[in-house]
This record gives sequence, C-alpha cells and structure tokens, in this order.
Amino acid sequence: MQRKPQMERGTMLSNNGNCLFAIFTILIMLTISMQGKTSVSKQAFGHTSEGTAVDLYTLADGKLEVRIMTYGGIIVSLRTPDRSGKVDDVVLGYDSVDKYIAQTPYFGAIIGRYANRIAHGSFQLDGKTYSIPKNNGDNALHGGTRGFDKVVWTAKKVPDGVELTYVSKDGDQGFPGTLTTTVRYTLNGSALRIRYSATTGKDTVLNLTNHSYFNLAGQGKGDVLGHVVKIDASRFTPADATQIPTGELKAVEGTPFDFRTPHAIGERIDADDAQLHLGKGYDHNFVLDHPPGQLVEAAEVYEPTTGRILRVLTTEPGVQLYTGNNLDGSITGKDGRVYKARFALCLETQHFPDSPNHANFPSTELKPGETFRSETVFQFDAGTR
Repeated sequence: MQRKPQMERGTMLSNNGNCLFAIFTILIMLTISMQGKTSVSKQAFGHTSEGTAVDLYTLADGKLEVRIMTYGGIIVSLRTPDRSGKVDDVVLGYDSVDKYIAQTPYFGAIIGRYANRIAHGSFQLDGKTYSIPKNNGDNALHGGTRGFDKVVWTAKKVPDGVELTYVSKDGDQGFPGTLTTTVRYTLNGSALRIRYSATTGKDTVLNLTNHSYFNLAGQGKGDVLGHVVKIDASRFTPADATQIPTGELKAVEGTPFDFRTPHAIGERIDADDAQLHLGKGYDHNFVLDHPPGQLVEAAEVYEPTTGRILRVLTTEPGVQLYTGNNLDGSITGKDGRVYKARFALCLETQHFPDSPNHANFPSTELKPGETFRSETVFQFDAGTR
C-alpha cells in the first residue's frame, strides 16, 4: 500500500523529465533555426551626382555579413571570421558612395552589359556592326564608359537577400536590344549566392560578372602573394599586348598558369613569361574544365595566416584571375587603408573576353524569347592546411 504512491511519484518524475527534455530540445531547435536565418536590412547610403538615392542592404546570417548597395549592385563589405573567430572585412572598397562614383577600379560591382574586353570596341551581329565606347585604350572594357557598375539598380528584399533589377535601353552604350537584367544576392550558411537572369528585345550579346577584390587576410592588409590558389582549368586564353585574347586555347601544363594543384600567387607571378609580362602579373581568363551550365567548384583560395578559405562555384565556362596589378597606392579605401599593387585578387566568373569576335569561343548571344541564367557562389570557411 505504501509502494503505490512511490510508483506514482516515479511516474510523475519520469513524465516531468520527458517534458523538460522535450522543451530543451525545442529550445535548441529554435536557437539553431534563429542562427541559420538570414536577416536583411536597408538603410540610406547617399545620392548620386544627379540626386538619385542610393540604398545599402545588409545581409547577415550569424556567420557572414555582406553589405550591398544599389549603385552598381556593389558588394561594399564582406565580413567573415578567421580560424580563431576574428571577424574582418575581406573585400576592397570605399566608405562612401561618392568615392565609388569618383574612382573606377570596379570594386565589388556588377559588370555588364559585357564583362571584360571587346577588341576595338566593335563586334558584328546578324551582319551589322556595333560600336561600344572605348575606355581601355583601343578596346571597350566592362561595358563601356557607363556600364552596369555606374547605374542605380531597383532593389527589393527577398528571402535571405536582395534582388536588383536594371533595364538597359536599346542602344545603351551601343549594344542592341532593350535588356532587362535581374541579379539576386542571397546569403545562407557562409555562402553568398549570386543568380543572374536577363531577357532582351533584340538579338544582343551579354556577359555578366561580379568584380569583387578579395584579400582574405583583411582588406588593405598587405599583398596577396601568399594566398594559395587552385583553379580547375587545363587551358587558358593567352592575350596580346592590349589584353585581347589571341583566340588560342592554350594548355596550362608546364606554364605559370597551371593552378590545377594549389600554388601561392607569389610563387610564379614574376616568372620570365611573356603573358605575365604583358599582364603585369595574372590578368587572364581560365577555361574551366567542367561543362558550362553545371554549378560546380571552379576555384579555391586559401590564406595561410588567417586560415580563411574562399571557394568559388559557378555555371560559367571561364574565370578571370586578376591580381590587382594596376593598383598603385593612389587609392585610399575603407578605414583609411591604402591599396597598393597586388593587394587583392579577383575571380571573375564569366564567358570569355572578346567572345563576339571569336567564333571558337562559347557564344554570348542572347535572343528574344530566351532567358539568360547564370549562377556563382562565394563560399567561405576557415581552418588549417
């Protein structure tokens, strides 16, 4: 008779324990869910010289924080932890929209209509010759004198990010067709995903990329010669003295352009190589080995002192490795830091430079009724090698 209350009390304790365990589990799940959720906020960031308002969107998921402004669709900052948990900004840029407008190294910008170079600022399409403003010697670079990096995009919040849209009218910078371009930045799990799409009213050419300058040790904190790079490319496109591809798809084997196994940038950048002399370092398009259209890892960068790792996944057929060769110390960027030669690297996922003038390159033509789609992911990690 006395044992029944004890059994009842034991049952009650067991039930209470189960309830507490269930509550504890729910709290853990909620905490994980809250940590994984990306917050998106918006604030004013200034005005263009014409008085157009520029907004700044901040995406944060607890592991990564990215700020993107509507002028040029520019990645203004990207803050990520190193192996010890110390957070730093790893992209070059400026503290104000005025600086971005006044100076044009294309820091963090969306590049279009045509990323990279078009020889002599000219191409033929459907039997007609089109002329693009020359802004790089005798060539057109990154869409001409007023490319997508120099316009204000229409923006709206979307789940985990921001969507930017710009309508480029028929004849803008000499390109045919009214082009409607949408770029969606989303952040999740230490990965910044960039999805591009576009439609046109006439046959046209198109090549879009993001031009972020990365220094995984922290922006403005020295050169990137110690960064270790791997690129999944067996060939590259050699260029002439004006950085226009010759049309050859040259094997990287036996050259300083073989990054199929990891190499520090500084290991071979000053080698006695004609291509490196012409580019003042690496400024070349690599022909990726994966089939275009498949989102796979194309490149990886490791910074030994911080342990930061950047993996680049893309559906594009090429990636331009640029090692900041033209930075010369004349630019003062964020936090008053001076940007000198080789203080950053770019991995511009793209179709090949001057493709409209090379029939053997993957086509960049876009026709009415078609939708251009492309995707690139910048994924960050930290550890030891």
